[in-house]
Amino acid sequence: MSHQDIQILKMRYLSGPNIWTYRSVIEAWVDLGELEQFPSNLIPGFYERLTTWLPGLIEHRCGIGERGGFLLRLKDGTWAGHIMEHVALELQTLAGLETGFGKARETSTSGIYKVVIRAAQEEVGRQSLLMAKDLVMAAINDTPFDMMTTVKQMKRLVDKLCLGPSTNCIVEAAVARRIPSIRLTEGNLVQLGYGKKQRRIWTAESDHTSAIAENISSDKDLTKQLLQNCGIPVPEGSLVNSPEEAWSVAQDIGLPVVIKPTDNNNGIGVSLGLKTEEGVKAAYHIADAAGSEVLVERYILGDEHRLLVVGNHLVAATKGETVSVIGDGVHTVSELIELQINSDPRRGREDHFPMDIIRLNENPQDLLQIESQGVKPETVIESAREIIVKRDGNLNNDVTDLVHPEVAAAVCLAARVVGLDIAGIDLVAQDISRPLSEQGAAIVEVNAGPGLLMHLKPLTGKPRPVGQAIIDHLFSKKENGRIPIVGVLGSTQTTLLSHLITWLVHLSGLRVGLACQEGLYMDQRKVQSQDARDYAIGERLLINRTLEAAIFQTSPWHILQDGLPYDRCLVGVVTDMNRQAWDLDDHDIHDEEKFKSVMRTQIDLVLSEGVSVLNAQDEKVLELARYSDGEVILYSTDYSIQAIQQNRAQGRRSVYFRDGHVVLARGDQETLLFHLEFPPIAVRIQQDGFQLETILAGVACAWALDIAPLLIRAGLKNFGQTTNAVPQEVRTRA
Repeated sequence: MSHQDIQILKMRYLSGPNIWTYRSVIEAWVDLGELEQFPSNLIPGFYERLTTWLPGLIEHRCGIGERGGFLLRLKDGTWAGHIMEHVALELQTLAGLETGFGKARETSTSGIYKVVIRAAQEEVGRQSLLMAKDLVMAAINDTPFDMMTTVKQMKRLVDKLCLGPSTNCIVEAAVARRIPSIRLTEGNLVQLGYGKKQRRIWTAESDHTSAIAENISSDKDLTKQLLQNCGIPVPEGSLVNSPEEAWSVAQDIGLPVVIKPTDNNNGIGVSLGLKTEEGVKAAYHIADAAGSEVLVERYILGDEHRLLVVGNHLVAATKGETVSVIGDGVHTVSELIELQINSDPRRGREDHFPMDIIRLNENPQDLLQIESQGVKPETVIESAREIIVKRDGNLNNDVTDLVHPEVAAAVCLAARVVGLDIAGIDLVAQDISRPLSEQGAAIVEVNAGPGLLMHLKPLTGKPRPVGQAIIDHLFSKKENGRIPIVGVLGSTQTTLLSHLITWLVHLSGLRVGLACQEGLYMDQRKVQSQDARDYAIGERLLINRTLEAAIFQTSPWHILQDGLPYDRCLVGVVTDMNRQAWDLDDHDIHDEEKFKSVMRTQIDLVLSEGVSVLNAQDEKVLELARYSDGEVILYSTDYSIQAIQQNRAQGRRSVYFRDGHVVLARGDQETLLFHLEFPPIAVRIQQDGFQLETILAGVACAWALDIAPLLIRAGLKNFGQTTNAVPQEVRTRA
């Protein structure tokens, strides 16, 4: 029996925290059609076909919480939407993108499900769901499916669109420290932290990496001069301008020699161990084509090492090894390279492979290396003869624990001399556990923006937490890159409330930004009149390097449509839970319980050191208190209600109206802030249209931000007396 195709009705990318999770997800609405009547246990052979294609599904725990949990659900019977969720996640895993989070929930329309998967990159997430649908339908209808091609396509997408492994390990280390991140481009430029507290990385370069230091490191001759002047051992060498001069200098230095361009990295154009005039002259042309100048250096006896220095500390070291082939009397050099080297599954062209594919036609220095041994790519090599293909390959063997203290000190000094905060130091030594002077070892290069994969996935030895080292260099243990963020959610005067909070924070001395329905403001200057509750617009506040605080007004619709622009907030405010104020039918929010799950998102994001500000007179709002990781401040126009009295009895903070006064209370201690007959406050209420609840919410939020009572009082008195006074239209319902 052939079943009709599943239909994907729509997909949306929720860029920020949402009703599902703190991270970005793809939410797809999926119509199962007739398959609603056919759970997996009613489709003959489905289980076997799916698990044959995707054996990794056994690792999916699903709701059961144990290995193989999803497969148990599959055997017992589950629906195609749920299966699509797990298949999409597994396809991302096979492509090298670990995700893990997913959900499938039926909507109020029978047969239509919301399928949600974690998606660090939008296009990758979308494609994984589309491919998952095709795979599931092939397994249902017992039709062919090209699994290998599908995984290859997913891998290409991940390699093209996602962060590279070096950048990603730094971002993951930031996440472990609860430091937020924003990807600023489609490449590897990433912001860590928000506003004024932010730092930026670009692969393994930081905003502490100076352009001067980077330029010095790219000039290998200048680098050598500076290192030599500081007593750091470097190989003897000289710049040359012709093949003939290269051979002359090589003879003066003494063979063998190294020839390389002065301004290239990753071994491009570098030829090692040259002993003949023919080889030296050929190597000159290779280096000349790869850079602007050519350098001839004495060949240092030993193995090449890469040592990673971060913030004046050696954090990782790897050792290289010679890459060779062994002749068998049958195959040519090119064939032996394919059979003995490129067949290693750890080799590949993409960034996540620890070793590169070797192609002689793409790397002239490798071709020169084999020709220096009297053979060519098409030469059949006699049995047992070794041919060296690369002298500096496989720089992937961890030796961090073996590095001698004097060696560590020398490479840290080299990084400081050049001026790099993060540096990859190339050093040639026979024994990294001995001082350099004992073995004639030398530093041959200092590199900016070093690759980190060799330290993350070494072939031998243990991985090193290099991402963590970079994060610890950029942020002290007490720093998390965060600025005070306030999120405001509700249906009544929330735009006005957001302006009031912004004004009070401004008076406290901070440069503050505001994203609200009325527009986008930066440091009291309106920069955009468009509704700024949209994710992309609001995120502009967090990217601004001058802002020290940010206020965000949001709505249930924006949470459902985009997610919130920030990952966590210091203060979350919910003024009311009026579902009738919002048209959320397009998001299938029809009842109070679903609406509550949307509204609680604001409180879910409050940091443990933060505060939730809740309207105690709205019982539905009051229920959100149990979702707050931080403190809860209640506000109310009626101080006698049970919630306020309980809050006071527990020694917690409350803001309320009593006997004509706005009162700040912590337990049984009260501070009378002002009387409503105080003329400036009376004007706010009688002429400006402030509701008392709005004033109380603003006061409670300011108190949550540790703004002094006298400053709060002054701020309410002077609110609106700026060139960017609050427009009349925001004084009514927002």
